[in-house]
Amino acid sequence: MTTALISIAVTLLLVLLLARPLGLYLFRAFDYGPSKLDTIFGPFENLLLRICGIRRDNQTWKQYAMAVVLSNAVMILLVYLIFRIQGVLPLNPSGITAMEPTLAFNTAISFMTNTNLQHYSGESGLSYLAQMIAIVFLMFTAPATSLAVVIAFIRGLAGKALGNFYVDLIRGIFRVLMPIAFVSALFLIAQGVPQTLDPTATATTLSGAEQQIARGPVGSFLSIKELGNNGGGFFGVNSAHPFENPNNMSNLLQILLMFLIGTATPFAYGKMVGSAKQGRILFVSMAVMVLIMLGVSMNYEYAGNPVLNQTGIQHEQGSMEGKEVRFGVAQSALYSVVTTASETGAVNTMHDTLTPIGGLIPLANMMLNTLYGGIGAGFLNVLMYAIVGVFLCGLMVGRTPEFLGKKIEGKEMKLIAVTLLVHPFLILVPTALAVWTNPDTISNPGFHGLTQAMYEFTSSAANNGSGFEGLGDNTPFWNISTGIVMYLGRYISMVTLLAVAGSLAVKKVVPESIGTFRTESALFGVVLVGTIVLVGALTFFPAIVLGPIAEQLTLR
Repeated sequence: MTTALISIAVTLLLVLLLARPLGLYLFRAFDYGPSKLDTIFGPFENLLLRICGIRRDNQTWKQYAMAVVLSNAVMILLVYLIFRIQGVLPLNPSGITAMEPTLAFNTAISFMTNTNLQHYSGESGLSYLAQMIAIVFLMFTAPATSLAVVIAFIRGLAGKALGNFYVDLIRGIFRVLMPIAFVSALFLIAQGVPQTLDPTATATTLSGAEQQIARGPVGSFLSIKELGNNGGGFFGVNSAHPFENPNNMSNLLQILLMFLIGTATPFAYGKMVGSAKQGRILFVSMAVMVLIMLGVSMNYEYAGNPVLNQTGIQHEQGSMEGKEVRFGVAQSALYSVVTTASETGAVNTMHDTLTPIGGLIPLANMMLNTLYGGIGAGFLNVLMYAIVGVFLCGLMVGRTPEFLGKKIEGKEMKLIAVTLLVHPFLILVPTALAVWTNPDTISNPGFHGLTQAMYEFTSSAANNGSGFEGLGDNTPFWNISTGIVMYLGRYISMVTLLAVAGSLAVKKVVPESIGTFRTESALFGVVLVGTIVLVGALTFFPAIVLGPIAEQLTLR
């Protein structure tokens, strides 16, 4: 237990040490002013912009949002076509056939929305060509899209022009994702992750049976999978597979990559708005929530199943069901918290086998959708809750609320209200529909079965992609319903929050006075955390009581 705690402390310390330097780098990467980075990346970016006929003009929020939605829609269509004809394309040594239409629809939307929910087994569902030119392509463009949107949102809060989406998209890929992913891939390959175009290997086991061992270009896939908060697995069991996660060093790197850009964004925000202290307050507020979630998860996973503990089983080592022995309880619990707090969705343990409260923690992370969150999207939600917190404080003292010197008025709050309501609507309504119309696809009856269905739609709406894998989800109902939820969960919030940014960008700065609520104070951090927890509790608590909490109580 002591060794496990030390390893977790070292991991979190490394995250802390990397966050601020990368945050400052993000600021420089997206700064339109002259930069040394232009010397390195400028020629490639300028060439690509010229080839595509894109000008660097600043866009209005409507133009920016339109560019996001239309460009992403085109990419979804192109990738869908690749999935449907992969059987006749080259680089398919295993002879994998075309994807079924509803599954192709789900997969294309899943990877473009940065969700990477997989209703197929990774090694048997896609050819090498589809993995490389469709999946890996989207695993760069999807996080670069949300990173561009959050940068545009921050510019609007700071009273600047939102910028140009295509310029920001290309900068996100060339200046942020590609360099880190390239170095990370080399490290992972050195740890034993395969990187080959050779077909599936055939081996003879000790008992004389023949075994097919899947492999492929896994190293390049894995690095951007974690860095981009994508989470999809090259293999069906994701990072529980020894080819995707060979040892503790690869496990450490994956955790660092998942947290890297999400923890850096608050520091980039502080630099962009001219208030480094406010950036630190947001970072610390999210860190406190992550630590609480981690503490609860580890406590219940080490306690194990209360029924089994009465016979003396599992009490010392905790619940090892569904966990890799090379990682154990602590690293499995940490990974489950990090992958949902960062909205990545990769797993090194099967979440369906977590204790009821251990499974509630990743579910709650996705419902709140604010604990660092996926690249860009999570921090968008944090800033949205920050504005809500300021608005509520303003109402309590009878003063028009201000955020970064801009008055928060009815127009902004209506847009934020829509954004807040969409997330629970996309989770709770489809869950009720699934339990009512498709009970046969839910493998567990009762409370756990409800959690299975609710987890699937929560993961889809939050663009996370992890799942309670006991669900029989490769059916037209689940493919179409989760595809729609993923799409709406991604783009409605982006568009509404870009509208908020556009509205705030043109407002005049109000001078500070004695009544101004200072958002760089510790009190503001408390208000922010309280707002997130209060809104989340009021929205999802009844559903959680019917699922994991009720299940936990039945074990006692």
